[in-house]
Amino acid sequence: MEQHAKIYVAGHRGLVGSALMRTLQARGYANLVTRTHAELDLTKQAEVEAFFEREKPDYVFLAAAKVGGIHANDTYPAEFIRDNLAIQTHVIHAAWKHGVRRLLFLGSSCIYPKLAPQPMKEEHLLAGPLEPTNRPYALAKIAGIEMCWAYNRQYQTQYLAVMPTNLYGPGDNYHPQNSHVIPALIRRFHEARLANAPSVSVWGTGTPRREFLYSDDMADACVYLMNLPDAQFVPLLGQDRNDGLAPVVNIGVGHDISIRELAETVAATVGYAGKLEFDATKPDGTPRKLMDVGRLDAMGWQAKTDLRAGLAAAYADFLARQS
Repeated sequence: MEQHAKIYVAGHRGLVGSALMRTLQARGYANLVTRTHAELDLTKQAEVEAFFEREKPDYVFLAAAKVGGIHANDTYPAEFIRDNLAIQTHVIHAAWKHGVRRLLFLGSSCIYPKLAPQPMKEEHLLAGPLEPTNRPYALAKIAGIEMCWAYNRQYQTQYLAVMPTNLYGPGDNYHPQNSHVIPALIRRFHEARLANAPSVSVWGTGTPRREFLYSDDMADACVYLMNLPDAQFVPLLGQDRNDGLAPVVNIGVGHDISIRELAETVAATVGYAGKLEFDATKPDGTPRKLMDVGRLDAMGWQAKTDLRAGLAAAYADFLARQS
């Protein structure tokens, strides 16, 4: 991506989008286009068409999405499939119509089957049933991948989908019910420490294993991929491929920890010294979710931020929001 290129970051205020903005700005990209939801509703096709007609961006990072944890996905399944299908459909089509050179579609590791072989490889897509608690969201993201692939094959577009593992970092959502596991634990342990609570209840048994990637590392990988030369980038897109491999690249750290270990590490980061009680009546979700990052590793990229350092940065961000 040329330094002067016009780059549209859809969803620039969220965890993913804000990390992309920090990374792009740090790399000297100044011609960045953003819109808040109030300024541009991506679920409205007419608004998206008018925006692309007016701005004509060269590159697009499609990070806008309705996201949330197990509780949010289970409570609002209709919104999760409806809004995400609308957003990605409108943006991807408008990108083709108005000549966007490259588009990066941000997906999620939940696109892979609930009981996918571990670690999960890109070819495991559609190889088995999905985790029921986030199936509407996962299916929307799978449709986005298929749409990128279809446009690549029919129109020779350069649209790549990346599948980050579980993310955390500055700009996360700390809502008490609708957040993901790390921000939820940060808030819970912080409030428990302030209240001198003797114990904190954690959803599930603590045995599922998860992989966690610092958001700025994810953004670094995305910008790295978008800057690959054509000789490396185009073969990823499935424009002429007959082997059935979708235009997908996993982004992760390549190792995981148990939810119990995670909770203990977050508690230590926050300074909470009480007892952790695991509520086995609450859902665990997928038993294990570890990404195979061999494809990205072979391209020369690896994550840099270890979990303890990342959690310290995330907690500092949480504290800054409380003041």
